[in-house]
Amino acid sequence: MTIDKRYINQIEVMINLFTITNGKLKVLLFRREEEPFKGYWMLPSNLLMVNETLEECAEATIDEFTGLNEIYLEQCHLFSKVDRLPNDRILASSFIALVDSKTLELKQKKRAFHSEWFPVDAIPKTVYDYASIIENATQYLRNQMLNTYTLKRLYPSDFTLPELQILCEQILGTELDRRNFRKKLLNLDILEDTRDKTSGGNGRPAKLYRFKENIGNKFLF
Repeated sequence: MTIDKRYINQIEVMINLFTITNGKLKVLLFRREEEPFKGYWMLPSNLLMVNETLEECAEATIDEFTGLNEIYLEQCHLFSKVDRLPNDRILASSFIALVDSKTLELKQKKRAFHSEWFPVDAIPKTVYDYASIIENATQYLRNQMLNTYTLKRLYPSDFTLPELQILCEQILGTELDRRNFRKKLLNLDILEDTRDKTSGGNGRPAKLYRFKENIGNKFLF
């Protein structure tokens, strides 16, 4: 069967890889080393090949750019504006991927690409429509982050209550009372005390908690 060229579109798979460090939500970006937009920043991405699914392309892209595998991955949006790129008709399939900071430290391989983690409220200059894609993915993630299903993927190991409070304040866009926050979290019965405390730094050591197993999906707020 001959396909009319008017119906042929390429698809670019875009990865918004998020992590949390010190209570701050961050996304991974790579510096572009060639023109156009040399020195600007971009998301990990690849064009979809005819012999792979979107999910397979997303997984391969994450491995190529970071060396990470078997992390949480979810498609969040399809960008199809005709003029999103100046010279090509390419749709963008946007994915969110979540990695906790401990896994990141242990598994991330060295790559030739120059990469940095940026707070989502301090994104640098990006190529094409990438800033809009990051903003959309960030909002998509924020809409899900106040539940234990998502937070357990970002905090599978130990964390402090102040760290979690900083994150919740980012998502809600408001300050929370420390005592009320602590009381609410403990009353939900979703945390267990590890009996350990933070070490180092100038401040007073803080208790370390982790999420309990088999707590289902509970909303913090």
